[in-house]
Amino acid sequence: MKIAQVAPLFESVPPPGYGGTERVVSWLTEELVRLGHDVTLFASGDSLTNARLVPGSPKSLRTNPDCSDHLAHHILMLEKLRSRRSKFDVVHFHTDYLHFPLCREWPLNHLTTLHGRLDLPDLVPLFREFNDVPVVSISLEQRRPLPGANWIGNVYHGLPPHLLPFQPQPGKYLAFIGRISPEKRPDRAIAIAIAAGMQIKIAAKVDRVDRAYFDYQIKPLLEQPNVHFIGEIGDAQKADFLGNAVACLAPIDWPEPFGLNMIEAMSCGTPTIAFEKDQSPR
Repeated sequence: MKIAQVAPLFESVPPPGYGGTERVVSWLTEELVRLGHDVTLFASGDSLTNARLVPGSPKSLRTNPDCSDHLAHHILMLEKLRSRRSKFDVVHFHTDYLHFPLCREWPLNHLTTLHGRLDLPDLVPLFREFNDVPVVSISLEQRRPLPGANWIGNVYHGLPPHLLPFQPQPGKYLAFIGRISPEKRPDRAIAIAIAAGMQIKIAAKVDRVDRAYFDYQIKPLLEQPNVHFIGEIGDAQKADFLGNAVACLAPIDWPEPFGLNMIEAMSCGTPTIAFEKDQSPR
């Protein structure tokens, strides 16, 4: 089959550090190529792939300090797709709902995997209007706020089997991995570690939008004993970081649709500690 994969432009595919959606798009794209399909990847120009790459931007937008309008680059990428649409048997979008109006006008076989949270009230009228657009969830729980969407399937993220080897020996520290942001609650992870009298290592990126939160809320907490901030890490460092931890903390304050970092930790043999839905402390 001739398949187009359309990725967000915020991170490269695959990302060198954080980036769940772009990482999953990379795994899917490379496996489709390995299976013999003719795959075209629409992604940032610094992406690395065995598919045919159509750059939607010169490089990932998060790493471009001159980029102030993300939407402009995504619109240009969709125009590149429009001009090539007749070449594909199917187009697989990973760009939220940006393309929904266009797909009604184009003769196109398409589907959209929704990778993010869907519990925002603004999304209800949007998905009510576009209830003809075929969408795929990454967990059944993710669907709950939008039961009327045109769900055609549910596909859980799958890791390459040998990406993160199992490590049978328990570690000596608690791990926090992902992104520094209020909803991810790194402050709560630090508080849990201190209350338990344990060391915590934090491997997380700080986006521009979360810089003030990091500087004023989290940075002072890093001065406490046994709290170590590593920064953003990539796949090459995850096996050691997660495999040598006694547990991974995920005390989040938002409805995580899947939790890729939690799965990565458990694939190393490291349990994830999180709160049951709707029962996290405030």
